[in-house]
Amino acid sequence: MSEALALRQQVAVIVGASSGIGRATALAFARAGATTVLASRSQDRLEALAEEIGSHTLVCPMDVQDVSSVGPAMNMIVERLGRIDVLVYATGTNIPDRTLDALTPETWDMMLATNLSGAFHCTQSVLPTMRGQGGGLIIYVSSVAVQLPDASGVSYQAAKHGLVGLAHGTFKEEQDNGIRTTVIFPGLTDTPLVLKRPTPTPPEVMAHALQPEDVAQACLFAASLPARARVPELMLMPSRL
Repeated sequence: MSEALALRQQVAVIVGASSGIGRATALAFARAGATTVLASRSQDRLEALAEEIGSHTLVCPMDVQDVSSVGPAMNMIVERLGRIDVLVYATGTNIPDRTLDALTPETWDMMLATNLSGAFHCTQSVLPTMRGQGGGLIIYVSSVAVQLPDASGVSYQAAKHGLVGLAHGTFKEEQDNGIRTTVIFPGLTDTPLVLKRPTPTPPEVMAHALQPEDVAQACLFAASLPARARVPELMLMPSRL
């Protein structure tokens, strides 16, 4: 199936669409024919992206840390578009002060709220719709730090590990309802998150990093498969790092 037809007549919600991997995924899904819902806290960026995409988009401001924001936003999507076929949770953050000595209870809670609890809120909110329509796919963008522990910090790694448990646990409970899950594990990717590292990554290293569009293509691959097939996990690494 060509990219231009792969997701025709499907509704895809991209959480974190204002930048980085989420933005690239929204563009890829729109090119594949999906009606693309752009979700994040940054309404201005979402509206600019919607204008770039053109038709068949819906801007949906949402604060994933606030459960009272997520539920009404998902309900609005269903009221406007009638269904949700794919949910991509591509939002995430990190902080420079990420070592155990530097973390505080407040920064720990913020990291888990954005990188993990937000995914739970979105998952729980979308499940009734997917059950009612007989299926759906939830894609979680995690990190290769799950398989290859690094210096990304314990709060980041704990949250990204948690996404794996959320994904596989959700599938185990919901597979009889036709609901599938996929976890994507990108390696070093040239996104704004890299700028939050305590020590800048050398340009010669970044020159070989993945681009957001590469991760978007991995998400599109998983979403383009027929409902009888599922990619439980997909690791995507730079070929020269």
